[in-house]
Amino acid sequence: MSTNTTSSTPPPTPPPAGTAAPAPSSCGSVPEPPAESTTGSRPARLIHNEATTEIPVHLLFRDDPAPAPVPLRPAVVARRQGPGERPGERPPARRRVAARPRPVPSVDPELTERPARVLPGAAGVAAGLSGAAGCVATTWWAGLVPPLTAQALGLPVHAGAGLGPAQWAAYAAAGALGMFGFGGLARGRTGRAWVLGLFGRYRGTVRRTGLMWVNPLLLRRRVDVRLRHWRSEPMPAADGNGVALRAVTLVVWRVRDTAKATLGVEDHETYLRECVEAALARVPVEPLGTVRSAADVAGDTLTRLVAADAAPVGLEVFSVRPVRVEYAPEVAAAMHRRRIAALDAAQRASVLTSVVDSVEDTVTRLTMRGLVELDDYERKVLVKDLTVAFCAGRGDTGA
Repeated sequence: MSTNTTSSTPPPTPPPAGTAAPAPSSCGSVPEPPAESTTGSRPARLIHNEATTEIPVHLLFRDDPAPAPVPLRPAVVARRQGPGERPGERPPARRRVAARPRPVPSVDPELTERPARVLPGAAGVAAGLSGAAGCVATTWWAGLVPPLTAQALGLPVHAGAGLGPAQWAAYAAAGALGMFGFGGLARGRTGRAWVLGLFGRYRGTVRRTGLMWVNPLLLRRRVDVRLRHWRSEPMPAADGNGVALRAVTLVVWRVRDTAKATLGVEDHETYLRECVEAALARVPVEPLGTVRSAADVAGDTLTRLVAADAAPVGLEVFSVRPVRVEYAPEVAAAMHRRRIAALDAAQRASVLTSVVDSVEDTVTRLTMRGLVELDDYERKVLVKDLTVAFCAGRGDTGA
C-alpha cells in the first residue's frame, strides 16, 4: 500500500496588495523573476490619455512581480480650467466699453452771426432829397413847371426843351436815387435785430439802434433778442417709479446767435419746445410739494440737457423749471387715493406717538412725586385707561 507524502516545499507567499499573482506554469511551478529585475528597479510604465486615468502597465502585462507603487489620481476627469481659474492667476481685466456720446446737432459752420454794413440814416435822407431835387430840376428843364409854381419856388421862367431822351434819363436817375435813399431807411430798436440776406445768402446782422440806412435790395428779418419767458403746455413726463405725469415748464431763454436761430432751423421756438419735451422724457420729475430737493435736481438736469441741445442753433437757455406737475388723467384717481391713505397713516402715527408720550409723562410724574404707589398690574391698568382717555379726547378734538 502506498502512502501520500507531503512536499517539504514551503507554501508560496501571497503577492502584495494591489499586484497580480504570477500565472502558474503547466507543471505547477512558479516562474522565476527575470534576471534584469535583480540588478535594479525599473520605472513604472503608464498608459493614460485625456479621457482615462493612469493605468499601470504591469496590470495589463503581468511580467513584473513587484512593481513600484504608483499613486493614482481620481477617476473623474476634471473640466478644463479657464483663464483666471488656475491657482495664483489673476482674472483677466474686463474692458471698459465707453458709452457712445449722443450726436450733437450741428448747422453750417459758416453760418455765424456777423455785423452787417449799414450807413447812418442821414446818408439815406440826403440821397432821397437829392433824388427829389433832381426830379424837380428835370421837370423845370423840360418846361413842365406851371408859371405860378415857378414863381412860388423862385425859379426863372424857362421855355423848356420838352421831353426828350435826355430828360427821361435824368428822370430815371433822379427817381432811382430818391427811391434808394428813402427806401433804405430803417429804424433799429433796443432788443430787436435785423437779419439781412441777399438772394438766399446771409449778409449779416444789424443790432444798431436809431435811424440807419440799409440796402433796400436786402431781405430783412426781424428777430427778438430780448430775454424771454416761455410757459409750455402740459407735456408728458414720469416720476422715478414710472408713473405717468403731466408737467408744465417755465423756460427762460433768449436768441444768442441770430443767424443760426433764424436760418439754421425752420422755427427756433418750435425747436426749443421739442427739446423741452425730449428732456422731460429722460428726466424723472416728482410732483410739487413732495420732495423739494428732488424738484431742484430735476430742474438743474432739465436746464443742462435743454441748454446743450439748443446751443448749436443759437439759443441760450438759462433755466427750465417745472411750475406745475400733476398726475395723468388715467392714474390721477388711483394716486389721489394712495396719497390720502399715506397722509392718513402718517397722521395716525403722529397721534399715536403723541399719546404714548403723554401717557408716559403722566405715569412718570405720578410715581416720581410719590402720589401713588403702583405695582405692575396697576401700572398696566393705569396706562390702558390713560391711553383710551387721550385717544378719545384727540378724536373728539379732530372731529
